[in-house]
Amino acid sequence: MVTTLLQDVRFALRQLRKTPGFAATAIVTLALGIGANAAIFTLINAVLMKSLPVARPEQLVRLGDRWDCCVGFGIPKGGDYSVFSTDAYEQIRRNAPEFEDLTAIQAGFEYRPVIARRDGTQESARSVMGEFVSGNYFRTFGLRPLAGRLISDSDDVDGAPVAAVMSYQAWKNNYAGDPAIVGSTFYVNTKPVVVAGIAPEGFYGDRLSTTSPDFFLPLHSMDQLAGVSYVHDPDVIWLYIVGRLKPGVSLPPLQAKLNGILRQAIAPIHAYQSPGGKARLPQAHIVLTAGGAGIQFIQEEYSSHLQLLMWISCLVLLIACANIANLLLVRGMGRKAEMAMRSALGAMRGRIVRQLLTESVVLAAIGGFAGLAVAYAGTSMLLALAFPGAGGLPVHAAPSLTVLAFDCGVSLLTGILFGVAPAWIAAKSEPADALRSGWRSTGGGATFLQRGLVVTQSALSLVLLVGAGLFAQSLARLEHTDLKLDPTNRYIVHINPQAAGYSQRQVGDLYRTIEDRFHSLPGVMNVGISTYAPMEEYNDANSVVVEGKPRLELTASFVKGNAEFFDSVGTHVLMGRGIEPTDTPATNTVAMVNQSFVKKFFAPGENPIGHHFGAGPRHTGEYEIVGVVDDTVYTSVRLKDHPRYFVPILQRPTGTTEPIEKDEMMYAGTIILKTSRPIADMESLTRRTLGEINPNLSVVKFQTFAGQIADTFAQDRLLARLTSLFGILALLLATIGLYGVTAYGVARRIPEIGIRMALGAERAGVTAMVLRGALLQTLLGLAIGVPTALLCIRFVKAQLYQVESVDSIVLFGSILTLLLAATFAGLIPARRAASIDPARALRTE
Repeated sequence: MVTTLLQDVRFALRQLRKTPGFAATAIVTLALGIGANAAIFTLINAVLMKSLPVARPEQLVRLGDRWDCCVGFGIPKGGDYSVFSTDAYEQIRRNAPEFEDLTAIQAGFEYRPVIARRDGTQESARSVMGEFVSGNYFRTFGLRPLAGRLISDSDDVDGAPVAAVMSYQAWKNNYAGDPAIVGSTFYVNTKPVVVAGIAPEGFYGDRLSTTSPDFFLPLHSMDQLAGVSYVHDPDVIWLYIVGRLKPGVSLPPLQAKLNGILRQAIAPIHAYQSPGGKARLPQAHIVLTAGGAGIQFIQEEYSSHLQLLMWISCLVLLIACANIANLLLVRGMGRKAEMAMRSALGAMRGRIVRQLLTESVVLAAIGGFAGLAVAYAGTSMLLALAFPGAGGLPVHAAPSLTVLAFDCGVSLLTGILFGVAPAWIAAKSEPADALRSGWRSTGGGATFLQRGLVVTQSALSLVLLVGAGLFAQSLARLEHTDLKLDPTNRYIVHINPQAAGYSQRQVGDLYRTIEDRFHSLPGVMNVGISTYAPMEEYNDANSVVVEGKPRLELTASFVKGNAEFFDSVGTHVLMGRGIEPTDTPATNTVAMVNQSFVKKFFAPGENPIGHHFGAGPRHTGEYEIVGVVDDTVYTSVRLKDHPRYFVPILQRPTGTTEPIEKDEMMYAGTIILKTSRPIADMESLTRRTLGEINPNLSVVKFQTFAGQIADTFAQDRLLARLTSLFGILALLLATIGLYGVTAYGVARRIPEIGIRMALGAERAGVTAMVLRGALLQTLLGLAIGVPTALLCIRFVKAQLYQVESVDSIVLFGSILTLLLAATFAGLIPARRAASIDPARALRTE
């Protein structure tokens, strides 16, 4: 049997060598179809299906089912806890022996980088990612150090010398794997930290992230290194919890037990002291979820988009398979004499079918191998589109063993699926056909199966073209939204004064120094300083009550900025005034509100100037409204009609009792520079200027304002470009399929066409006859594709922006594109048919 199979494979390869045109067309078609699927699957496997590179990930359980970030107060929505206080973590750990280990992890380290500098060297301080974790972090994940040791419980206590673990990637990339790093001292946020060891190779942390940690630091060193006040505050939730279960533990009883421990731990906090809070305490609960993949915020963010792309790539593969099936049908019809001769010589039909199926599978295998190259290039493109500038993301374009298995499986499946029908039809040749003269002309045009495949291709192509048009339309509307911002000649500089060693009482002088130094640079017009820039994920918010108004307690976001902030981002003051240099800690606290704030809290036509508001019902007089500004877009274009207020960066709310030393809102995170012209070396000028102010005041991130805005549309751009690419690919494959069927039909009808022309048929009539047949198949495809496309909009509407239905321009544009492609595909064989010499055709017959 093995010998026979090898003979079949060798014969299949010889057949492909004898027909290089057919082989090249089929292999390229398969490579595109399989490669597109393998590329999408590579990303899905890496992002959605990847377990953490730790010991026995299936035993890990996360306490929580949501990605809540980063530092929170009060009661979570619905009482569903996914982020916990230090006190709650410690109580759960003490009272849940069902876990071998239970580790606590800083929820939002991505938004709080640290500044690190190696002691005894001339290297500059660098902004890097540092994650604060409990002492049993590495033990919970079952990891061993590559060098040195990992942090332990003895490191994670107040007053212990601060030890850190450096990631393998940082050790290799930044220090060339220098073994002397272990035991050396780094200044992290200006405080000495000893590197105890190097994390194992391949470990990127507890979550898939574009910013993997460079340093892992003990949880209880956070107040010392980061200067935060909430590490031991039971009212502040800021930790994720992941545990390793002991064998035989059942999740439902454990979840019920943890709910009881949680309620006991949180009952004393302020949020549950009011009558309303006490009534909500029984709702507090924990949902246990699988923790083997870690904290899955990227998975949640990209899941729907990647799954949609997988479905689209499957449609492309279906079109490719239909194309190959048509090619094999044409080839099979051309080999009917060969098959008839084989039958006449005693070959069984099953043996012929097996031989033809072997040829199909060999063809698919070669196409699958070529598809790997397409997949590699496609995955590289996908990574660049999905995660622009993310050099630290542990996702690689090279296909993994899982992807190789997927590629092999798809290749085998497609080889069998598109090969069965052609093999069976070709094998039905009767021995008498081998002896019958003129057998080539006995058939008509293309078979019903071939026409059906072309109709299917046309329908699927229309669906993909409409989808591409809708996503392109969605992206265009996003990119052309009036953001009420001006990104021209503006640069965003992220800084971290707290990590550079500045106290809350020192930042006022720092901000004035930054303004003076940057204004001294040629071309700099405005120096805005704020807690964050408009198009960022970061967002501070409070529950707001306006004095003298119904206590709606709506949530409003807020930004703290300096006097030049509005000019630096291009926001216009519509009424009253903006922030002024005279708004200091010694003057009355003021605020500017946006138009949505006015609409939410004031009656139409009512003047908001002079009114007071505050955070919560007990603080209604904290700020006086002195101005109204444009509804500038913050965070996302999709966040519409959101109330927002702006306050001077150095002012604190009236009546606040919190010591200034605990007020982290005094720290700015962003400098927005407006220049009179583009400055090519603005980044180096910025780094040098900040370094001259303080060597520890490093740049966390530098980008143009236009670049920051463009980054917010990265996922929409990914969908729009890939759906367009798949739509074009589908159109190309459908066109090739229609051309092949039409050309084959013309070849089989040469005698008939010759007779028609001998009897007086005009060349234009012959052209119209052939072209009419091609367009009829396309029109049948349109009849199926149009309602299908209208139906499919409901499945992708949530991923579109301001697109509720199929736009007529998109629909008719797609239909016209498909008809033009069909006309082109049918015109070439039609012109060839019209040029047939009747005498030669009859002599051939």
